[in-house]
Amino acid sequence: MALAQPAVMTSNPTSESSAPRPLARTDIFSARSRKQLGLFLGGASFFFLSSLITRRSLVRRYKATVPKFYQPSNRPAADVNGAMEAFDALTVATANVLSVSMMVAGGALWAFDISSLEDMRGKIRGGLGIDGSEGRESRAEQEMEEWLATVLARKEEKSKAKKKGREE
Repeated sequence: MALAQPAVMTSNPTSESSAPRPLARTDIFSARSRKQLGLFLGGASFFFLSSLITRRSLVRRYKATVPKFYQPSNRPAADVNGAMEAFDALTVATANVLSVSMMVAGGALWAFDISSLEDMRGKIRGGLGIDGSEGRESRAEQEMEEWLATVLARKEEKSKAKKKGREE
């Protein structure tokens, strides 16, 4: 066990630099991090609920197969409705897959520090080596507009020529 070190006092205790600052919240407890973890926690709660639904469905199905006390054990206990069994299985599987994917997406967004669509665009553009500045995008948009204007102008000229040919 380490011994406690005495605090070092500065000669000017009224200066702002030596005044003790309150402990800042770590990044994990910031509002941005809580927003990012919201999707993960929503997925975790949805996964918990879907697990309860799955368990209830399995227990119900098992209880239907157990024979009653005075029932012969060589005949099935109840009629099986294949369509309802398939629908139940599909519903349970869908809920489980959606909840796990929601948890994975929320955890990945938190791990990569992405809380909005703009954050994701910036990370992807940075990884691809794209500048991400608006000048490059606006230049590309202007080029597209110019090309589209020339194509439409040529089409308009052709349609006017066809109309003149019909009138003559």
